[in-house]
Amino acid sequence: MRIKLLKLAHARSGDKGDTANVGLIALREEFYPVLVREVTAERVKTHFRGICKGEVERFELPNLGALNFLLHESLGGGGTLSLMTDAQGKTFSTALLRMEIDVPDEEARELNLGVER
Repeated sequence: MRIKLLKLAHARSGDKGDTANVGLIALREEFYPVLVREVTAERVKTHFRGICKGEVERFELPNLGALNFLLHESLGGGGTLSLMTDAQGKTFSTALLRMEIDVPDEEARELNLGVER
């Protein structure tokens, strides 16, 4: 089953220079392992292709049920240099929540994600 991250998490984002910072926080504790497994730095880099020109780093925060991503070279130089509409990275969280991941049907049922038996 393909599921948007919006069903599993909420997110916050911001910036530091030319790096967008996106925190992805599981809505429920049991969703966190799915996020860890499916939302890799590589997948986030692919999701932000054309926007993120540098490396994507992922940090796991299991005590918070969260992942934090740094998207390097994604803000056109940063807030004071960029001509981008969102040079501070504020909309990156919404963009990440639109990413879809695959969750096996049985696991989706166990997590009550709307799969019919």
